[in-house]
Amino acid sequence: MANLKEIRGRITSVMSTQQITKAMKMVAAAKLRRAQDRITQLRPYAQQLGKILSNLSATLDDDVAVEFTKERTPEKVMVVVVTADRGLCGAFNANIIKACLSLAQEKYSSQAESGNLQFLNIGTKGFDALRKRGYKVNGDYVNLLQDLSFSKVKEAAEFIIEQYVSGKVDRVELIFNEFKNVVTQIVQVEQFLPLAQADQEGKEESKYSVDYLLEPSKEEIVQELIPKTLKIKLYRAVLDSNASEQGARMTSMDNATENANEILKDLRLTYNRSRQAAITTEILEIVAGAEALKDE
Repeated sequence: MANLKEIRGRITSVMSTQQITKAMKMVAAAKLRRAQDRITQLRPYAQQLGKILSNLSATLDDDVAVEFTKERTPEKVMVVVVTADRGLCGAFNANIIKACLSLAQEKYSSQAESGNLQFLNIGTKGFDALRKRGYKVNGDYVNLLQDLSFSKVKEAAEFIIEQYVSGKVDRVELIFNEFKNVVTQIVQVEQFLPLAQADQEGKEESKYSVDYLLEPSKEEIVQELIPKTLKIKLYRAVLDSNASEQGARMTSMDNATENANEILKDLRLTYNRSRQAAITTEILEIVAGAEALKDE
């Protein structure tokens, strides 16, 4: 059994760790409220913008060339990965990295072998993990989460769009954590470019759903609307990931605090038992000594 001094040291160490986890939980909770407000405010706008684009795109004639919706053979692929800059948030980063590796091995293995698969990383955790595994990574926007703003995300989106339009990549995938609530984050793997075209049934429905008066022309408006929609889509993914990170960290630190409580209970019980055993031993020694003196 450990001596009393060692147990007291362990109790002090656990209590110190518990103070840290409590503080981190409070910080994460404050950040979560701000992040949740931002994503809640953006979602209705992003959804409505997506509906407008869907209605317009579905009514375009089949022979109208829209560069953002053309399917190409995915010889060169870019995967945009949104992770956190720090750990201590449970499986938040690990789930994203696992999804990246699964996508690379199952869907784009030939591109990875030929060096035509690249990862554009937002967040240092994903960047470090994928670089260590030998994948081609782009770290130009890895620090985007520091002082997060739409202008920074807009720059990243413009770079991605330029890479696709110029033909440097044929397909862009997006991987991020979607925020549902504090304890639930869902890994999403979405095709960012080219945009998925509506099927024929969807076109027929859209022709009669909304009748817009458009100037100068439907095609020109769609060409202007698509880049704006893509920028909002990326911004929404980053905000979702940011809110998910804070929720995951808050939950993780809460669990760590509760685990520390359980450890403290066990340590204090062990300490009391050890102390009681030591006292009992001392009493027995005193009694034995007294008996020995009587015999003399």
